[in-house]
Amino acid sequence: MAALHDSGKGMSQGARNALPLMLFLGVGFAAPLLAVIAYSFMPERSFGLIHPPTLANYVEVFTGNSYISFFWSLLFAALTVCILAVICYPIAYGLSRVFGRWAPILTLLFTIPLFVSENVRLYGWILFFIKNGVLLGTLKSWLGIEFDSWLFTRGIVLLGMVYVYLPFMLFPMTLGVSMVPNETREAARDLGASRWQIFREVELPLSMPGIMIGLLLTFVLAVGAIAEAKVLGGQTIIPITHDIEIAFTYAQNWPLGAALAVLLMLVVGMLVLLVLKRFDLDAILGKR
Repeated sequence: MAALHDSGKGMSQGARNALPLMLFLGVGFAAPLLAVIAYSFMPERSFGLIHPPTLANYVEVFTGNSYISFFWSLLFAALTVCILAVICYPIAYGLSRVFGRWAPILTLLFTIPLFVSENVRLYGWILFFIKNGVLLGTLKSWLGIEFDSWLFTRGIVLLGMVYVYLPFMLFPMTLGVSMVPNETREAARDLGASRWQIFREVELPLSMPGIMIGLLLTFVLAVGAIAEAKVLGGQTIIPITHDIEIAFTYAQNWPLGAALAVLLMLVVGMLVLLVLKRFDLDAILGKR
């Protein structure tokens, strides 16, 4: 009886200690999310939750052209993740294993752009790629050939996304690579494993937690990208976040914007869960 009493007392103490965190999560995360979901069932251009619920906003989403925006957002997010995975793993390996005392300096170089506004950096790319700008003006003076502006193309939008989200892929991946002990590599080498076998069966599995975090974090952020498409792409592509912004601002149709936001969260959440189901998280995180 005394043990049961102490156990119940410990649980109540734990609940009291967790109460501030639960309140913070409830007010800062759950309440806004529930409000968005509730608004998605309100009649169009209504600004209160006093109306009877309706599915008209979801019907409008599926019967309109929003699927095109979903397609562009998901496609460019997937391409960004694939490109950054190829670029960042060698850099992460170098920062963890090769560069030694120069690694902090190189890490600082990758961190500095984060202290500058994203829009400012994107407008810097405009000056770089605009006709007679830094790049094309230099090529014109050297080669005597006048190039048209490279702006407002899908390739430049993808370049901007790769540039902006590179740190969010690099740093978790660097952490994952640094989690691989040197002793494990040496043991595999002593047992006769080739360099490719060491990478495939030792380094890659053990660094997978950082790689997975980088992939998922970059994908979630890239799906919500809007500045790159607006600044560098003009009207070349219209991401779903642009449709959500228009619905909440210029159109003043909050229920439609809420429905688009809910569908975006569902699509991204389903894709992330499908990816996670293909991995044994307990094994990856070393819990068994």
